[in-house]
Amino acid sequence: MTTTPLSPASPSLIATLPGHYYTDPEVFRQEQRHVFEAMWFCAVRGADLDRPGAFRTVQVGRESVLVTRTRAGELRAFLNICRHRGARLCTQESGQVRRGLQCPYHAWTYDLDGRLVAAPNLTKMPDVDRSAYGLVAVALREWLGYAWVCLADTPPSFEETVMGAAVERLGDAAAIERYGTERLALGRRMTYDVRANWKLIVENFMECYHCATIHPELTDVLPEFADGYAAQYYVGHGAEFGEEVKGFTVDGSEGFGRLPEVANDQDRRYYAVTIKPTVFVNLVPDHVILHRMFPLAEDRTVVECDWLYAPEVVASGADVSKSVELFHRVNTQDFEACERTQPAMASRAYRSGGVLVPTEHHIGIFHEWLLERLGGRDDRDLSP
Repeated sequence: MTTTPLSPASPSLIATLPGHYYTDPEVFRQEQRHVFEAMWFCAVRGADLDRPGAFRTVQVGRESVLVTRTRAGELRAFLNICRHRGARLCTQESGQVRRGLQCPYHAWTYDLDGRLVAAPNLTKMPDVDRSAYGLVAVALREWLGYAWVCLADTPPSFEETVMGAAVERLGDAAAIERYGTERLALGRRMTYDVRANWKLIVENFMECYHCATIHPELTDVLPEFADGYAAQYYVGHGAEFGEEVKGFTVDGSEGFGRLPEVANDQDRRYYAVTIKPTVFVNLVPDHVILHRMFPLAEDRTVVECDWLYAPEVVASGADVSKSVELFHRVNTQDFEACERTQPAMASRAYRSGGVLVPTEHHIGIFHEWLLERLGGRDDRDLSP
């Protein structure tokens, strides 16, 4: 099978990745190792772990990662593996423990800081270093109200690779900080199980060439998207609401009051930020929508989407359904499109890939970034 991308005859077109990048389990394994396990990964919203002993497990590449809140109120992350015989420590996705984390196999028990504190007959083994046999720690940073974890022995700069993505898109760090995302409250969360490769979802989010075709509600609110405007390609650009539109809602009706620190030039505008590899941030004047992707297989990606509002909006019991419904429809439309595309990635018609029109050329930059992360590998060079 050839791995050479299509060479378009027209200078208006550039090549995509070949189809096997979306279907080959070995390509996905390399992405797990060189992308998901090597970069910062947005794991869990900090407010979900609201008390000591609260925990959540998430899949990061090939590893199950356990995030918990300590007695001191800090978030910590560990590999979800008992140091004794390797059993999965926490078998539930989320929960609450009273004192410590106990392995259900042989009852080795760890405190919330990861230190081994108890095990059957442990007192008869005084030579066992309880710190050395504690849980394996994972690097953790908090930003935008979320815990980001990194499995790399030497994590890349968080400021450059995560916060830097927002600066690169918006022009300066303050542009995203004004939304005060870490102070917002969760108004709604939806989880989507998408039968498509994670890259198809990223590529879809980055362009709007498809918007006029499948997003009628979105283009009613953001008319420039009907022209396929590639907003993410332009630093600092936010799509402007339509003249008659009052809020970022499914029918254009009024939303909620502008978040207090959002600047005048950010009002009535929508900004989208892609933070590679698996996070999308959507900024509008009265709320923030954040997507976290969890790639589970070459053809399956779970997406968790949070709608975040001012705390007083959520506390008042205000009806957020019209603003939720707008992006829920966008999500559903997008994910259905990705699922329609996934089977074609295995077709001989896509063996050498497809093409990108000019408004999609920035997706080519994403492809170049991925190939660099994989060391330029193709299916002739996919050894670990």
